[in-house]
Amino acid sequence: MKEIIFHGRGGQGAVIASRILAVAAFKEGREVQSFPFFGVERRGAPVTAYTRLAEEEIRKRVPIKEPDYVIVLDPTLLEKNDITKGMKKGASIIINTRASKKTFKFSGKYKVFTIDAAEIASSHGLGSKSAPIVNTSMLGAFSKYTKEVGIKALVEAIRENVAIKTEDNIKAAEESYEKAK
Repeated sequence: MKEIIFHGRGGQGAVIASRILAVAAFKEGREVQSFPFFGVERRGAPVTAYTRLAEEEIRKRVPIKEPDYVIVLDPTLLEKNDITKGMKKGASIIINTRASKKTFKFSGKYKVFTIDAAEIASSHGLGSKSAPIVNTSMLGAFSKYTKEVGIKALVEAIRENVAIKTEDNIKAAEESYEKAK
């Protein structure tokens, strides 16, 4: 089983990203689970969402404590939160940032990937320049970096689960997938 935690802020699409990832993996024949955790429910407040992907039935019904992947939609969350808490050895962290992955020093042996998802989202008119909605851009990078879900299934899941600016969200995911190194 692979466990993923999304860290974002209200309005960035962490909960929707979690659901889209689950739908994409389901389309590829995997068992899935997706659910959010909310603190104060308001735009800009920290939000955590969880996704599990497995080949067998998922019986766990608790928040993820030892993730294989952590996806950070807002890099300012790194300042106050220890996103590596409980992470499995060799786990991966994907961060929405312009900074190089070498900028991030985490104690532990983790793979760190970065993508400027904010710029990609903004270029496709997703949100605003000051508050881009980066969820689909981050999912494109996740697909490329981890190979846990294919871009084709991801595009299908976006098409089925994103009602506003659907094609722009698909283009953002595809661009992010292409730019991820």
